[in-house]
Amino acid sequence: MNSGYPKWAPYVLVAPFVTVFAVFMAYPMLYSAVMAMQQTYGAKASQFVFLQNFEYLLSDPFFWKAVRNTFVFAAGSVLIQLPLSLGLAMLLNQPQVRGRVIFRLIFFSPALVGTVFIAMMFGLMFNKQGLVNFTLHGLFSGFDPVYPWLEQFVMGSLIIASLWQYVGFNMIYFLAALQNVSRDLSEAAMVDGAGPFARFRNVTIPAIRPVASFVVLLSLIGSFQLFELAWVLLNNSGGPNDQGLTVVMYLYQNGFISFDLGYASAIGWALAILLMGFALVQHRVSTIGEN
Repeated sequence: MNSGYPKWAPYVLVAPFVTVFAVFMAYPMLYSAVMAMQQTYGAKASQFVFLQNFEYLLSDPFFWKAVRNTFVFAAGSVLIQLPLSLGLAMLLNQPQVRGRVIFRLIFFSPALVGTVFIAMMFGLMFNKQGLVNFTLHGLFSGFDPVYPWLEQFVMGSLIIASLWQYVGFNMIYFLAALQNVSRDLSEAAMVDGAGPFARFRNVTIPAIRPVASFVVLLSLIGSFQLFELAWVLLNNSGGPNDQGLTVVMYLYQNGFISFDLGYASAIGWALAILLMGFALVQHRVSTIGEN
């Protein structure tokens, strides 16, 4: 059956996407893979070293410290942030709560603020003369005011700042999922004598599992890409003893401060492989209950 369109019409329609993908995605990825096998000295001087960058990566203590710090931050994001987001969503999903729309806006509004602004704001709060340090010194006489919060609890500061920014953001996802939970199933479980916890475990969790899996994966990817918040909050460094050094920050230091773009590319590919592994594991775990 002749549709009246020439055979080349579909290719014309997909050409803009293919062109943009090839120029801004495929080519940079291929070029970075080539650079990962080079040792570079600035923008032009380089020599092939094949897999030596990856061999050095496996024995680089700074890289593994960055990985460990990033894992700690990711654990805080998932194990602290997401339960808080789900709890807020469940609270604001109750019909008897007055002013739900206003509270949703209030909790979501930090996500509308730029990351750099949030880092500067929390930097002022956590510095030596900041509100947090002053309050802790007043409450606990043993807290040494000479050392700001940022120097004593670097990763805790990053996690707290991230919580303030993203708890309300993830709350919106959970809230949308909770609003699609079948009330008939919940009421039927209530009639059968199921308590609140039993209804949450047997009705709510299975219903919101796809959204929860997506939010977990999104939080993990975002956590492993942590850079702006830590870089600005820690004054363009990894903090005292590199306690706040992250993988992306270490990549930036090697690529744009030391100008070793080859080693930075190797770090980037190691991060990409790590994230792909997380995605595969998360997909496998999320589908266990469905099979």
